[in-house]
Amino acid sequence: MIDNSILFPQPIQAPVRPNPAKPQGTQQAGSNTPFAKVLDQKLTGQPVKLSQHAQERLKSRGITLSEADLKKLAGAVDSVAQKGGRDSLIMLGDAALVVSVKNRTVVTAMDRQAMQGNVFTNIDSAVVL
Repeated sequence: MIDNSILFPQPIQAPVRPNPAKPQGTQQAGSNTPFAKVLDQKLTGQPVKLSQHAQERLKSRGITLSEADLKKLAGAVDSVAQKGGRDSLIMLGDAALVVSVKNRTVVTAMDRQAMQGNVFTNIDSAVVL
């Protein structure tokens, strides 16, 4: 007598395909690698710089930032950095500031009049102070 049954010792599983959006061996920004932890510690609390373009915009639009404003701005940049943001729109009083979080640099600035009807692009986060 011939036994025609087929035995599979383990269930058949579909092949696992790597996620094309995230290459293997890479980690997201803000991960818990030792380097990322050291970098976060070094960047936290650092002052925020103003690019030449941002300085010109602040001056031409009559926007002044006090020491308290700069401390609030630095705190906001720290918060965005901890959440993995790269470029953020930070609303500070009547000013809108676009900040490169990685470089801790204000890229451009606008007052309330200039931001009316304006579209902000190339940002991944926003903070209202």
